[in-house]
Amino acid sequence: MKNFITIEGCDGVGKTFQTRLFKEYCQQNGIDHIVFTREPGGSNIAEQIRGIILDANNSEMDDLCEAFLYASARIQHLHDIVKPALAQGKVVFCDRFVDSSYVYQGLGRNLGLQKIIDLNALAVGEYMPEFTIFLDLSPQKAFERKGGADVTDRLENVDFSFHQQVYDGYKLLIEQDPDRFEVIDASGTIEETQQKLREVLIRRGIL
Repeated sequence: MKNFITIEGCDGVGKTFQTRLFKEYCQQNGIDHIVFTREPGGSNIAEQIRGIILDANNSEMDDLCEAFLYASARIQHLHDIVKPALAQGKVVFCDRFVDSSYVYQGLGRNLGLQKIIDLNALAVGEYMPEFTIFLDLSPQKAFERKGGADVTDRLENVDFSFHQQVYDGYKLLIEQDPDRFEVIDASGTIEETQQKLREVLIRRGIL
């Protein structure tokens, strides 16, 4: 979908922080055609579902239930935020989207990639990203830089093998659909990564 941009990466890679820096850059430079949002969440009902998904007290949640909750939040988020913004001619910049479900639930949770693709086909429809920025940093290095997992985040506290499967899953998606992904080496400084992100958006005609 034209003008629908997503950013992905493993937990701890700095994806949300880089999104915030880019949003601040847009505000400071009078760039007002970009709508910033996130998944899971982004709108009232979807944020409530996010709370259920990430609550560390919900450790007994079934993996397939988790996958359906993500898809449910996605449907509401598209309805409330993404579709209206695109209809108004805006660019939507979303922190995580359906690729996260593919790798976290399909591969990390071992539910099967095709099963999660099929589950989300109804949720997403034609609203696949025009392109996706992947911040490339291994989960080991990401958590080392972050200082460990967030104890309040149920997903971050899954064992390390899960996060390695997620990372490998992203690499698989990129290999299967290289034209959709813009891969950024996120091993440098915050400023270096932010500069690379803006360069991608300039080259892609967003800025």
